[in-house]
Amino acid sequence: MLAILYDRIRGDEKLLFEAADRLGLAWKKVYLPQLRMDLKECPAGLEGVTAALERAVSQSRGLAASRYLTALGVPTVNRPQVIETAGDKWATSAALAAAGVPQPRTALALDPQTALEIAESWGYPLVVKPVVGSWGRMVARVNDRDALEALLEHKQFMGYQHQLYYLQEYVKKPGRDIRVFVVGDQAIAAIYRKSEHWITNTARGGAAENCPVTDDLAEISLAAARAVGGGVLAIDLFESVRGLLVNEVNHTMEFKNSVTTTGVDIPGKILAYAARQAG
Repeated sequence: MLAILYDRIRGDEKLLFEAADRLGLAWKKVYLPQLRMDLKECPAGLEGVTAALERAVSQSRGLAASRYLTALGVPTVNRPQVIETAGDKWATSAALAAAGVPQPRTALALDPQTALEIAESWGYPLVVKPVVGSWGRMVARVNDRDALEALLEHKQFMGYQHQLYYLQEYVKKPGRDIRVFVVGDQAIAAIYRKSEHWITNTARGGAAENCPVTDDLAEISLAAARAVGGGVLAIDLFESVRGLLVNEVNHTMEFKNSVTTTGVDIPGKILAYAARQAG
């Protein structure tokens, strides 16, 4: 039996529930905030579960549940190691670098002065991001030293994670980026995310349009997925003068606006992959 783990029912989860019924899967919903994770016994909500699909909005909840089920011997999509890597931008960047996957120039500083020194050696503009976050929130394009000094001062009072200063080259995009959906060893679909703003996330108003999955696009996307451990992932890429560059890897991606855009049954393919993990 497949368990779908969730903490909030969005449009994406509704599509997964509908697809599970349509495919005739044996499945159940598991509401994570009420799951008792006792390592000495299998809780009442998990009897008969042989695989799980993690769909929590909260990364900490999803990671905790994935670790728990793994300890019980239940295969989980995605595995905790994948969530840990893809959920941390610096960990993702390091994994991509180790695998030789092209990405924008990236650096991490542990104090403001070092961040300023890196920025001055690179030149402006550049991009500053939190190491943990999604939907393009708190991502800033910094155009000069004065702006960076002010941003770094603010971040010093925003908690530990914001004191890891993640810097990335600003890549000039053709008014869009690309998101590729990877399920196992297949790049199943892709969309362009278009916007007049430099941040093209659909959560920030970007418009989705079907993108053909070329051999080159599939190759780099699958390489990025393998670098973080594989599974069900969304790979965000830039088109640059140096070719395709992987910007980010997402481990619990949203897809509800991409099903009709691409014509691909994304929830069905995700569920089929998750069900196969049970053997």
